[in-house]
Amino acid sequence: MADQVAGTVRVLDLPDGRLAGELTGRHLAEHAGFLALPGGRWAFADDLAGEVVVLDPYGPDHGRPLVAATAPVAVPAEHLAADPSGRLLAVSTGLGRDEAAWSDLLTAVDLAAPGGPRAVRVRTRTGEPGVTVLGPPDDALVVLRHREPGALAAYRHAELLAAAPGCPAVGAAYGLPLPDPDGHGDAQDPCTGRVFAATGSGVHRARRAGEGLVAEEPLAWAGPGRGYYLRLDPGRRALWSCVRGGPADPGRWPEWSNDAWCHALDTGRTERVPLGPGLVFRLALTDRHAAFARVHPDGDELILLTPGPAGVRTVARRPLPPMAGAPRPGSTPWDGVQRRAIAGSPGAGFTAVSRGGHGEIHLFDGTEPVATLTVPTPLDDGGHLALTAPDDGAEGDPVGR
Repeated sequence: MADQVAGTVRVLDLPDGRLAGELTGRHLAEHAGFLALPGGRWAFADDLAGEVVVLDPYGPDHGRPLVAATAPVAVPAEHLAADPSGRLLAVSTGLGRDEAAWSDLLTAVDLAAPGGPRAVRVRTRTGEPGVTVLGPPDDALVVLRHREPGALAAYRHAELLAAAPGCPAVGAAYGLPLPDPDGHGDAQDPCTGRVFAATGSGVHRARRAGEGLVAEEPLAWAGPGRGYYLRLDPGRRALWSCVRGGPADPGRWPEWSNDAWCHALDTGRTERVPLGPGLVFRLALTDRHAAFARVHPDGDELILLTPGPAGVRTVARRPLPPMAGAPRPGSTPWDGVQRRAIAGSPGAGFTAVSRGGHGEIHLFDGTEPVATLTVPTPLDDGGHLALTAPDDGAEGDPVGR
């Protein structure tokens, strides 16, 4: 768990919450999140130090350091992704605390370069680009998803690493236009080499074809609204999002509608399940459930869904204790308010949900609450969580969450 405001990262053993490792002075880039890597490692971008940090969560219990590697990256980090091998990373930059996009820097990283990790920064295009890295590692492509105008832009990772000092401007090796200027949400399916970009009109798909990308038929949201988040479920071979509808005024967020959206990659079946009004954003995936945290003035809750042959169904709604600094009607639900982070592992039944401002993490085993873990910092803004289990296959989703 990370408290990005207080500048701490802690590893807690489950379910008792024993402190297994700790870093201080590390400020996780919350939007880029945690990235699962092979071998049980995890990466995040430190937005203050300007580094990507690779963690070995099980290291301290086996005589290894918690930090396995670091490499310099451009910040503020917006998105973080790896190729399917976990060797090659890419980090895009976003707004940070500014009102408008100002940085066009992209960082390419080789964690297994001779002599240690190597990182190179180049200039691409100002914005808030999403990022994915398509394999194989000896011929990887970095794919940026741009807004205004919408586009997918592919760069050869090896050419980025070979760029000269001084952050030179580089052109994309291949471009593919997107019809919408409002992209938000990215995923990659390593099994097929497809990339997915969530936009207002649907989820646009492209597959790698040699040095370029070929567009495929987009996936519909199957009803009103749109998804602002997109995540691969590697164990169940599905894409998940939360489709938001309702008034455009952010002050009326308690009136927003929210539906869980699930698309089975192998069968093509798409489903939507109502979650209720309020604020729902990120989601977590466990070995049994897809988990969503819903914030609303009438009460917050954890919602657990089970995918199966008969479709996706809601199996539990569990109340969550209120947050003292929760969003209020009439103001935006993301500026100067507390939030909730949520995490799960595809190899375990636990779901963890934070209580921003209170330094608490609520732990559920399946549908039942099992513990409230308390940490010594408040987890302002909700903190950020990742939940890992040995050999859980979480690296099957090679995009930071």
